[in-house]
Amino acid sequence: MSVTPPADLRARAEAASAHLPPLILSAQRLAALIAPGAHGLRRAGPGEDFWQYRPAQPGDSARSIDWRRSARSDARFVRDREAQTAQAVSLWVAGGPGMAWSGAPDRPSKQTRAQVLALSLALVLLRGGEKVGLAGGDPARAGRAQGERLAQELLLYPADDTPPADAARPGQRLVLIGDFLTPVQPLLDHIARAAALGLRGVVLQVLDPDEETFPYAGAVLFQAPGGAARHDTRDAAGLRAEYMARLAQRRADIGAACAAAGWRFGTHDTAAAPAQALMWLYQMLEG
Repeated sequence: MSVTPPADLRARAEAASAHLPPLILSAQRLAALIAPGAHGLRRAGPGEDFWQYRPAQPGDSARSIDWRRSARSDARFVRDREAQTAQAVSLWVAGGPGMAWSGAPDRPSKQTRAQVLALSLALVLLRGGEKVGLAGGDPARAGRAQGERLAQELLLYPADDTPPADAARPGQRLVLIGDFLTPVQPLLDHIARAAALGLRGVVLQVLDPDEETFPYAGAVLFQAPGGAARHDTRDAAGLRAEYMARLAQRRADIGAACAAAGWRFGTHDTAAAPAQALMWLYQMLEG
């Protein structure tokens, strides 16, 4: 990952600070729609919740015996409680130039929607006792204060189209959110590497409705963000079938990679209610 010069980082921080309260407010409202559960590892150990009865074994103290349960049989039983170890969730949001695009002034950019979804999911997970962090950033932490730290980090996140290599660390679950319209092989490779480490993950593709339906006709000038590439056509409608076929193939490739890795893949467009996508993300992690 490249190092940002201090002067550039300060300028970005000052520009991002103006967007921090709206981002946090939007994420808090969205996160309030979901009651968090616990995604921790279930095992016997110290805790408050009953887990199971098991036959007493040599070494179990008399205090650990559940005499009421044991009185109903000839055996002695121990009442195990459940210990939960929080798992770390690592979030990544694409930040390439294309993510800043919106097809209409009344719709958020893909980046804005992705940031709100990522922070909302983080707030829900933090309420449930999870450790959450950004891929390639500071270590995942638990606690309420982590939500504000994540909001600040999201607004200063590197403008990358693919997750950093160190986003895949043992013991994590990954959530990758982006439009994934740039060359797809780096993403597929990342999913394969993460799966080889035993990581579970979720991939959500966020697109503008115009990218979903290609509603263009007549003479249109298509230009890539930053002006790196452009295509001038007098018959935009004639490009629709090929575009839709390529989009379908892109989704099939990502879906196949996720299926092979035991991951989940979903899509969301910025005209849809963000609560739908947040609920899907949370349920996929919970499952």
